[in-house]
Amino acid sequence: MKLPLASLLLLGLALAGCQSSAAKKDYTPTQARFFLEEADARAVSVTLPKSGVRIAIGPKPVFTEGDFVNVELMQVDLGKCLLFQFTPAAARDLYRVSGSNQGRRLVLFLNNVPIGARRMEGPLADGAVLVFAEVPDADLPVLVDNLKKTSAEIQRVASRR
Repeated sequence: MKLPLASLLLLGLALAGCQSSAAKKDYTPTQARFFLEEADARAVSVTLPKSGVRIAIGPKPVFTEGDFVNVELMQVDLGKCLLFQFTPAAARDLYRVSGSNQGRRLVLFLNNVPIGARRMEGPLADGAVLVFAEVPDADLPVLVDNLKKTSAEIQRVASRR
């Protein structure tokens, strides 16, 4: 049985389209998650890498990489830190969580590694969190770039749904 030449060409084009590869990323995907300090029996103890501070946290993150829209590198009196800017819905949750958990800490994990914590002295009403990351200052610009690009990709995928 002979297939017409046009059918073979169309079949070849269809198969070639199935083999297209995804565009390479110019960044390292960096998953950011915030866990709340806990004092109950379900808590898991983690240790920050530079300071050695041990913090007991809850088993589930309270904020994930889909909850923030931007990350900036900030210079404050105490040094360089990361500024996470949350989505409007997550900003409302941040206000509630920080208001009802004053004195506790939010622990930042990047790719499942604890790297910083922020004590909540009062309600965080501006939808942003500053965190001092326990990584060398020289690594912070690349880290911020990776976080921004990961966040943008997550927001782009979420907007298509």
